Amino acid sequence: MNDQVVARAARVRLMIFDVDGILTDGSLHYGPDGEAIKTFNVLDGHGIKLLQQSGVATAIISARKSDIVARRAADLGIRHLHQGVHDKYAAFKQLLADTGCNEDETGFIGDDVIDLPILLRVGFAASVPNGHIEVRSRVHYVTDAPGGRGAARELCDLILKAQGNYEAALAPYLK
Repeated sequence: MNDQVVARAARVRLMIFDVDGILTDGSLHYGPDGEAIKTFNVLDGHGIKLLQQSGVATAIISARKSDIVARRAADLGIRHLHQGVHDKYAAFKQLLADTGCNEDETGFIGDDVIDLPILLRVGFAASVPNGHIEVRSRVHYVTDAPGGRGAARELCDLILKAQGNYEAALAPYLK
């Protein structure tokens, strides 16, 4: 891991996640009544909770709107949820105002070109190996794990380690 990535991750006070392709593998399954079905990874979810427990705020910005995502955000205690947002940068500016964070103190993980307006401005920009090439070529860090398969957890662990909070996060489980 290069020192610049660690330094950027160490400054994160607000971590923002895209949904499709990041918290899920990007596949959309439709049920018989037309409802979208999404699959979330429990490792990713626990990583988000550990990040929150360390004092890092979390948020979701997604172009799609889904009751399933609202449910997952509630289950994880993600207070800042912006769905159905096609101007993700406007939602990002609102998040900064709501949280008092500046761009340099925020991280965002996204996978497609709609995410670039945020990725190009945050202090810590990340993507996944299955993200669009134009995104992967412009971020500070690309996870080893693909979207929906541990990428969010990998990123949370990286931030926890960079901030010196990883061992404290694990301590309750090592008794």
